[in-house]
Amino acid sequence: MSQGKTGRLPLIGGAIAAVAASLCCVGPLVLVMLGIGGAWVANLAVLEPFRPYFLGAAVIALFFAWKKIYRAPAAACTPASLCAMPQTNRVYKMMFWVVAALVALALIFPDLAPLFY
Repeated sequence: MSQGKTGRLPLIGGAIAAVAASLCCVGPLVLVMLGIGGAWVANLAVLEPFRPYFLGAAVIALFFAWKKIYRAPAAACTPASLCAMPQTNRVYKMMFWVVAALVALALIFPDLAPLFY
């Protein structure tokens, strides 16, 4: 598998874990703010016991993404490959910080949620 494809996997895993971790808390708030409501929204609270596991998976995936993006040896990329292009590296770094912000939001949201209700 090429370096470009393997560099994306930790970022995708971190994003999925961050979204899954915030489903129990942020999900109902977003749905209510969009005007979508109902008794079924309360069913998302069932995911609350799994939140620490999702957050742990997100932090681990972010660690591996950081390692691939910022600590990857330059020799691992051949000069004509996708990972050697500066545009690709900028996109990966931007995606990394967006996912890191999502994970940080998922970590602190239970403390901020009372401010919105």
